[in-house]
Amino acid sequence: MGIGDILIRRGQVSQQLLAELEALHRQSGQRLDRLLIAQGKCSEEQVLSALSEHLGLPMVNLADFQLERAVLDVLPARVVFRRTLMPLQQTDGTLRVATCDPFDLYALDEVRLMTGLEIEPVLACREEIEKLIKAHYGVGGETIDALMDSSDLNAAATDVQSDDLLEQAEGASVIKLVNEFFLEALKERASDIHIEPYERQLKIRYRIDGVLQETAVPPQIQRFQSAIISRIKIMANMNIAEKRLPQDGRIKLQVGPRQVDIRVSVIPMLHGEGVVMRLLDKSSTMFTLKQLGMRSDTLDLFHQIITRPHGILLVTGPTGAGKTTTLYAALHEIVSAAIKVITVEDPVEYHLDGVNQIQAQSQIGLTFGRALRHILRHDPDVIMIGEIRDLETAEAAVQASLTGHLVLSTLHTNDACSSATRLLDMGVEPFLVTSTLEAAMAQRLVRTICPECREAYHPDRNSLPRDFALEEGRMLYRGQGCRKCRNTGYYGRTGLYELMSISDAVRDRIMSRSPADQIVSVAQKEGLRLLRQDGWLKVSEGITTPEEVIRATKA
Repeated sequence: MGIGDILIRRGQVSQQLLAELEALHRQSGQRLDRLLIAQGKCSEEQVLSALSEHLGLPMVNLADFQLERAVLDVLPARVVFRRTLMPLQQTDGTLRVATCDPFDLYALDEVRLMTGLEIEPVLACREEIEKLIKAHYGVGGETIDALMDSSDLNAAATDVQSDDLLEQAEGASVIKLVNEFFLEALKERASDIHIEPYERQLKIRYRIDGVLQETAVPPQIQRFQSAIISRIKIMANMNIAEKRLPQDGRIKLQVGPRQVDIRVSVIPMLHGEGVVMRLLDKSSTMFTLKQLGMRSDTLDLFHQIITRPHGILLVTGPTGAGKTTTLYAALHEIVSAAIKVITVEDPVEYHLDGVNQIQAQSQIGLTFGRALRHILRHDPDVIMIGEIRDLETAEAAVQASLTGHLVLSTLHTNDACSSATRLLDMGVEPFLVTSTLEAAMAQRLVRTICPECREAYHPDRNSLPRDFALEEGRMLYRGQGCRKCRNTGYYGRTGLYELMSISDAVRDRIMSRSPADQIVSVAQKEGLRLLRQDGWLKVSEGITTPEEVIRATKA
């Protein structure tokens, strides 16, 4: 009985579909099992399960194996990566090896000849094997293995001449290694890559869903530290010979259909140069307002504000809180053929049809404030400013609002009520703030519970903060941790929002230069829901966890 018959018996394919695929198999010569997966007719797991029955090979769950270093060292990394094989156990002269292709007999024979052991193949999905390989051999393990075999082992020497370093950085293996870091970061949905040199190791960490996570790399990678950093500098048009001063640059990558803009910062540290790269995927799908996680009452009020003819709306929060994403979701909501929208940003993070976008360039004098003065001559209806950083920009935003424009911008404050006091601190007069500021919204991003490993549990009331009102017997949710979420229990993020509309009572407080806590008190009496309160509602709904709300907000 072939795998097609097994899949028909299991009800996973029809007789007609199998006949069509077998005809295609005879015509193209491509294997039937691969056709089933490539055509999307069956999942890889279903096909491997049928092959397991057909060939009599066990199908295993790789999470059940505790891998020992001695077993991993049996095979060099280049063989493991090239053949997608994973050594699992060694007993009595037999090596159990996980494969996703039991028909690749050349690979199994190569391992047999290399190790002198009998090979016992077991089946597992390719994605699971690749994740295990990267976890234990490290990202770029195959490339590092190839570099170790070459004679160019002076890449990490401190006295390498710049010409030699340029040659090292342009080597095919180093280029491949750096590309592997970028591809892995994009695959894992990372927003930043951190390359950190220490005395005895080179660490690489990815920021995923707002939290840094260390990625496994081969320990030998430190020997190629200088070549890796020089390669990044070349891509970012930096001076590779300058190692004493900080440098900034940008890289543009094309990864299939995706355009990725990478902001690069290099800073000299005690044991070499540290690199941080911010990844901006320009082809990523833009969020709509309904996808941001606002509650219905907040969403309704926010929509009212962004459709007003003039005034200022400020979105506040720390770096990485999703402020620009919120503003672009707002623009996406209101842009039309009847409205002219102009933005000035540094950098331009999203491309939106129907919006005129300006890239600020402070090195040539094109600051936010200067750009704003010229923007007003282009007859806009809506203006978006990337960030209000100084009095010049703040005054230009106020002037634009007073002359009948809706101005959207961001500000670095911890809560919504502090936005007015920050403008006053910059030097804007109170009467101008009260005349133009329509609303301020603070936001934070919290990780959402992974849907694959989500479970309910009874929380211990004593372990929860006092401001979290938990009903007796109420269940909460958390993630157990699985391969999809890298065993963190979280996958993706959602927003917490604190939207303050500027009422007459709040305007009175601003005019009298009252401190932020007094403005908060007045706004709460008028129905303001604080960030933390919004967080507890999302915990109660099973969207996130108490730990995330505690991490992102203050009591």
